[in-house]
Amino acid sequence: MSLSVGQAWAVLLVAGLFEIVWALGLKYSDGFSKLWPSVVVVVGAAVSFWLLALAMRSLPAGTAYAVWTGIGAAGTALLGIMLLGESASVVRLGCIALIVLGVLGLKFAGDAS
Repeated sequence: MSLSVGQAWAVLLVAGLFEIVWALGLKYSDGFSKLWPSVVVVVGAAVSFWLLALAMRSLPAGTAYAVWTGIGAAGTALLGIMLLGESASVVRLGCIALIVLGVLGLKFAGDAS
């Protein structure tokens, strides 16, 4: 399947969202001791990796991987604050903002080349 660059970015965004799903699923799986959260981790990871690979057909590998990781890291950190009561300190939120800015920078730098 061939994707346009715009479609590849959309697929990459969805891949990043699935990365958040499996990362949070790891927390809820309690070390893979709970069946359904563990199933969510395995399925979420498989979908996330498959979509990342699909997006990489049209996007530079380094940029796609960094953006995918950034979406997962920032999204998981934000949902950790909202769902798990993790710290929402100014420094932590500032660092999350830096991740988001880095992802946006990579996206727009990729479009410029």
